[in-house]
Amino acid sequence: MSDSEWFDDIIVTERSRAWAATMEGHGSADIRTAHIDSSARIAPRSALLREEREAELDANLALGATRPAGSGARAREEAPDPVRTCFERDRDRILHGSAFRRLSGKTQVFIFPTDHQRTRMTHALEVAQVARSIAQALRLNVALAEAIALGHDCGHGPGGHASEDALTPYIEEGYDHAVWGADVVLAPLNLCRETLDGIRNHSWSRPAPHTPEGEVVSWADRIAYVCHDFEDAVHTGLVNPSDLPPIVRELCGTSRSSQLNSFIVAMVTATGATGVVSMTEQSAMALAEFRRWNYENIYLRPASVNQALAVHRLLQALVEHYGASPHELPGGTDLAPKSPQAYRLAVGYVGGMTDRFACETAVTKIGWNRADLPQGIGVFR
Repeated sequence: MSDSEWFDDIIVTERSRAWAATMEGHGSADIRTAHIDSSARIAPRSALLREEREAELDANLALGATRPAGSGARAREEAPDPVRTCFERDRDRILHGSAFRRLSGKTQVFIFPTDHQRTRMTHALEVAQVARSIAQALRLNVALAEAIALGHDCGHGPGGHASEDALTPYIEEGYDHAVWGADVVLAPLNLCRETLDGIRNHSWSRPAPHTPEGEVVSWADRIAYVCHDFEDAVHTGLVNPSDLPPIVRELCGTSRSSQLNSFIVAMVTATGATGVVSMTEQSAMALAEFRRWNYENIYLRPASVNQALAVHRLLQALVEHYGASPHELPGGTDLAPKSPQAYRLAVGYVGGMTDRFACETAVTKIGWNRADLPQGIGVFR
């Protein structure tokens, strides 16, 4: 059988012909539909452009919620989008950005996760879902909450929180993933001031965000990771649901769905009653005890600590290499070796690496011993 005959018999199937026939869609010269039998309809002229949607949002948002206006407050002025609000543009820019895509290869809890364990990307998506549920119920700006949630961890280096300790010595202000993400990693996207503020200050150790949507994401982040990190540890066999503290089991249950529901309802209830973005006292105590239990039984296990040390050594070796050889970095040709500028550029490059790329680069670039790479199940927070 010739190559052309094989192609015709094996590749050009009826299914592939049917798919190829959809290139231009269906319909008349005036309009085209995706399906030949499309029947879904809406009232003509019912679409709203951005300004009309902003007015509608303004009428429906709670007092104190963040209003979208034009192109938003950006470092570089831009023309408004004809359809999307400024925070919807921010959300879309983050979602389509390379920093967000790289989160799929970065540690959440387990380094080199299996198919069913969280990565930094799936964590961010779950935070966005929790934040959306809370913001929508409270009549806050859902698009802003989603944008902050999707971008909140884009400053994370490989290996989880262990990377922050490893990279801190090389830059004057220290490496805080929240600040680095807002001020360095996402700076090229020219995001709105409110979005960057929420990302920069989502960690509880940071100053409070200036918007209620930012405060919602601070809670959503903790709610999401406490619940899903526990679920991942259960599936891996590290912990047992019956070992959870009584206050958690009795108030929130032992499944992720019941736990998330409990904490979300507690936030909506407390915030709706007081006007302060908060959680009912009993649920907040349960969340704190849940997090404390995770630290003791998951994050600070001896194996986890050893993995964190392996990540620390690996990343510092990479920064040392690139800091001494900045000409190997994009934009580093004119930098003096081992200068503060060279190390800062090296931190940006190494911090942007995925877990696997960092490990592969260490082996191929600096001759790192594979036996010294982080191995198997490692936990970082």
